[in-house]
Amino acid sequence: MAKLQKLHRSRNHRMIAGVMGGVAEYLGWSPNLTRLLFVIISSASAAVPGILIYLVLWLIMPNATAESYQS
Repeated sequence: MAKLQKLHRSRNHRMIAGVMGGVAEYLGWSPNLTRLLFVIISSASAAVPGILIYLVLWLIMPNATAESYQS
């Protein structure tokens, strides 16, 4: 799996906007595991809804380009 040099939305692992796929690629984790952890943590947290965090990340994270990936 190619690793992102900086945090970007994924080009390869998109379900909605590529936010969790981008986080997974940046950390070198499985995209599905990252999504599952996000849902579990969001469900357990009463302070800040996960959907709000996701929307903010969607707005501030740029799309990955071919140059975003390490060789």
